[in-house]
Amino acid sequence: MSSESILGYIAAVLTTVSFLPQVTHIYKTRDTSAISLSMYLMFSIGVFLWFIYGALIHAWPMVIANGITLLLALTILVLKIKNTSSK
Repeated sequence: MSSESILGYIAAVLTTVSFLPQVTHIYKTRDTSAISLSMYLMFSIGVFLWFIYGALIHAWPMVIANGITLLLALTILVLKIKNTSSK
C-alpha cells in the first residue's frame, strides 16, 4: 500500500470517527441548542456531494468514509430538527 493511500485511510478514519462523540452526546442529552441547523444542513449536502463524487471516480475509501460521515451528520441534523420543532 502506498504512503498516499495510508494517509488517505488515516484521514478518512479520523474525520469520520470525529463525529461519534457529538452524536453520542446529543443522543444522551437531547441538547442541540449549540448546534447550528444551517451549518449541519450545508455540511450534510457537501458530504453527500463528496460521496457521489467518490462513487463517480470509483474512490471507494472516499465513498465509505463519506457514507458513514453522512449518516452521522444526518443523525445530528435530524435530532436538531426534531428538538427545534418540539420547542
